[in-house]
Amino acid sequence: MGSAAVRAQTALDTLVDDAVDRYQLPGIAVGVIEDGEVVYKRTAGELIAGSGKKIDADTLFKIASNSKAMTTAVLARLVDAGKLKWDDPVVKHLPQFQMHDPWVTHEMQVRDLLIHNSGMGAGAGDLMLWPEPNLFTRADVIHGLRYLKPLHSFRSRYAYDNTLYIVAGEVAAAAAGVSYEALVRRELFTPLEMSRCQIGEWRRDDIGNVAQPHMRSDGRSIVIRADDEVIPVIPMAAAGGIRCSLDDMLTWAKMWLAPDREGLQNGKPWLSATQREALWTAHMPMPLSKRMRAWDDSHFSAYGYGWRLTDVDGTTKVSHTGTLAGMYSAVTLLPDRNAGFVILINADADEARTVLNQVLVKHFTAPEQKRSVAFYADALAAERQNPHDDAPTSLGSSRQPVIPAEMVDWLGIYNDPWFGEVSICKMQDNVRFTSAKSPMLTGDVMRAGKRMLVDWQDVSVDAEPWLTFAVASKGAPRTLKMAKVDPEADFSYDYEDLSFVHVRDCP
Repeated sequence: MGSAAVRAQTALDTLVDDAVDRYQLPGIAVGVIEDGEVVYKRTAGELIAGSGKKIDADTLFKIASNSKAMTTAVLARLVDAGKLKWDDPVVKHLPQFQMHDPWVTHEMQVRDLLIHNSGMGAGAGDLMLWPEPNLFTRADVIHGLRYLKPLHSFRSRYAYDNTLYIVAGEVAAAAAGVSYEALVRRELFTPLEMSRCQIGEWRRDDIGNVAQPHMRSDGRSIVIRADDEVIPVIPMAAAGGIRCSLDDMLTWAKMWLAPDREGLQNGKPWLSATQREALWTAHMPMPLSKRMRAWDDSHFSAYGYGWRLTDVDGTTKVSHTGTLAGMYSAVTLLPDRNAGFVILINADADEARTVLNQVLVKHFTAPEQKRSVAFYADALAAERQNPHDDAPTSLGSSRQPVIPAEMVDWLGIYNDPWFGEVSICKMQDNVRFTSAKSPMLTGDVMRAGKRMLVDWQDVSVDAEPWLTFAVASKGAPRTLKMAKVDPEADFSYDYEDLSFVHVRDCP
């Protein structure tokens, strides 16, 4: 290795070490591609903090929403094979599909499932997917869509969603005549030799080397939502349910950067040039943030099919992130530079991912700036100086458990047409909120001033909801609405889309 290569390796080590130290990450895997070749791989930390089991390039991580690009690529393979078209009506493949508006149901095309233009609010219906595990099925998700009222006109604006990617996965399965899981294995994992990637049901200990998600609590990293021995089929696979290793994700990235050389099938590219272009075409404009302008001198932002598209310092960037409780990922490609990188972290690491992603981008697009982890961490700290930041935590000292006698008029079983039943019933001296199909959404009802909220039992469920009970008129059933206590909480806690009606008394 020449002196320049050694210096580059040392510089990248410094970036990763700084991110791990600053954010106290339990584990990380990073790989960098230059000139179409993997030039850097770095793993650090443990599968489970304190276990002594080290992360390596074969460790499986949840890639979360980076699964979306795999779903769209499999769909593109089916388009290449003549089994579907991007402008096929969804109901051609899934006759049971139905949106809230009958016209939208009829007009929704396969392409619309992929670009976040449905008119629904961000994260609509995500409570059927997360927190996991839960008891919802893909059939439940598809059926529930008809009850989700749009906030905007169809195709009028961008709002990120996951539920329609579940539909997209089922469209692919219907067109191929096999399950979504079998299709991904057949069309993606096997031909590209991504041998560690997992989807569907598998056994944790048989596969081995599986990173577990973590969060910070009392100054240390603790495991949350740990895997059982059998990892089940989950409804959200097509939107965010695939797991892969660093080596397999680098294989995936190299194929996109050098399709005429990597992943060839009988001497031909794994995906046609026409379909590669379709996936990387700007199909839906996205907001261009102040940060993107300031940090990257970006001029456009858009969504392709499972990829985000923008420009950084005059260079095209094709990327996506993945976010689940305790698992964060990023895939960033700079096709003009024939370069890119992969980041996999087994922690709640929003800022760590943002900062490391940014310094690695600048490593290619503006090396002369010599930006550090500290530089971007300080920039984010400056952004956070907002008055509302302390609002949610200020409730802590004032909240008190609700006494059942206070809520006698509101106790009972309530039903929402897409989320199902919840019970709000006496549990010893408290009032317990329990979801029938999402067991992690269980907690005690608390009073904060004149309002009521739910304090979830599981510490990893980190967005509390306000509860608002009402009776529209005399003799009408009691109703319940919910809303995030912290309006900045993850949009996947889509409490605002719920509309409960009292259906019976507590047992």
